Amino acid sequence: MVPPTTSSIKPDPPERSIADSQVVMNEMVLPNDANVLGNVLGGHVMHLMDMCAAMAAMRHCRKVVVTASVDHLSFVHPVKVGELMILKASVNYADRTSMEVGVRIEAEQPLTGERRHTSSAYLTFVALDDEGRPTPVPKVVPTTDEDKRRYEAAKTRREDRLRRMKEEQSNRI
Repeated sequence: MVPPTTSSIKPDPPERSIADSQVVMNEMVLPNDANVLGNVLGGHVMHLMDMCAAMAAMRHCRKVVVTASVDHLSFVHPVKVGELMILKASVNYADRTSMEVGVRIEAEQPLTGERRHTSSAYLTFVALDDEGRPTPVPKVVPTTDEDKRRYEAAKTRREDRLRRMKEEQSNRI
């Protein structure tokens, strides 16, 4: 195999749409995933969210990513053994080296097709270069009205996160 020449390597695009990062995962809840009440374990839900969100972040920047924070994780309804979990994730906003990814989970009763929203979260990821240092990522271009709403909300959450981090740092001194 001939290695690519520098002229054949395409540079990363300076921006990507939210749709470019979308990921959908499906998981059946089995007894080993559940607590004594027959509900999926919260830790298992968090693990699946992190995996789905990481795939969306990697799809957006085409780089290795690490989880930097998890915000607003909400467990709305339990998911029972035998139900399907549908996880949907996409990048809502990107700054210089970080991205916010929204994840929504619905449970589906496989015999009826009935679905209900069960949990949501916002996760922040940082892209890394080959030496493990933060590296720039493409900007997000919201195209639909819904994309624009999610983009602006994510931008506000980022500003709030940064403000809280500064407050926490000043309280440590």
